[in-house]
Amino acid sequence: MHFTRFLTVRNDRIITFKPIFKLPMESKQFLLFSSELADSSLTPKNKISTHAIKVDKKILGKEEECEETKSTLTDSLALSTTTPSPSKFSNFVVYVDESGDHGMQNLDPNYPIFVLAFCIFHKMHYIHKVVTAIEDLKFRHFGHDHIVLHEHEIRKGKGDFKRFQNLAQKNNFIAELTDVIDESNFILVSCVIDKEQLKNKQSPPNPYHIALGFCLETLYEFLQEKKQTDVLTHVIVECRGDKEDKELELEFRRMCDGANKLGIRLPFDIIFAHKRVNSSGLQLADLVARPIGMSILRKGQYNRAFDVLKKKFYCSGGRDNVGTGYENWGLKVYPALESEKPQ
Repeated sequence: MHFTRFLTVRNDRIITFKPIFKLPMESKQFLLFSSELADSSLTPKNKISTHAIKVDKKILGKEEECEETKSTLTDSLALSTTTPSPSKFSNFVVYVDESGDHGMQNLDPNYPIFVLAFCIFHKMHYIHKVVTAIEDLKFRHFGHDHIVLHEHEIRKGKGDFKRFQNLAQKNNFIAELTDVIDESNFILVSCVIDKEQLKNKQSPPNPYHIALGFCLETLYEFLQEKKQTDVLTHVIVECRGDKEDKELELEFRRMCDGANKLGIRLPFDIIFAHKRVNSSGLQLADLVARPIGMSILRKGQYNRAFDVLKKKFYCSGGRDNVGTGYENWGLKVYPALESEKPQ
């Protein structure tokens, strides 16, 4: 038996591979797009069309002629990040989460900072690699995928993560999860707000709004490099509460309308997602935010998670400078630490 798939193409872009039915390989009376073709080297000159399908009576019980379907396959399989998108939407999607409280009234002496993290994914890589890897991890460790990976619960052994019978089991899960993050390609942009320093300022601004401004401006600079500023990029954030969400949306749209350091309109739209959505991207954003904060609070102390993350920060020098040159590029601390202030 051979599992055959049918390709859906819209505007020369691959949308999905839909399973049709199982057919014995010995039957010669059909023409279907087989999954083996997905591995072929395809160029604009090497186009493949699928046509009418005729199936033997022995296979389906009766002979039928399928409606003729014509579709064109081009080199959309290539994950080009420098070619302008033919769609009205960009090739990238952004998932956002934070660590720490953005309030300024009562500071946590053990964690007096606020961290905002933007995880920027190329959509094709996100669909085919990142989501698959996270789902695989969940099925192997929990038997199902209705698990939300939450950094606090994993670290504290709460909720679904009480199931680990000993420290070795927990560490094994964390090691595999770290490998998934390490092998997932995404660009990281983050801002850490030192609330103790900020509180000394007269009428201190909202930490979330400061961090949001830096992250949106840096996101625009990254998308400029990828020639994606003429299309819409969606920024996905987790719902926090009706009041907080309304305030955030107002500030987001104000910045996108031109109230930013670049002084231009930013081609972004904000999407609020509930926890029950179980988004792989939001879960990854949740997992990276606290390690970034701890790298600032405990500078010089070994931080395995941050060792993985620092290779993902947007940095000066591009790919040749991965893991360095990210401070004040992909990672901003505000107010600036004494060692980072201009001399």
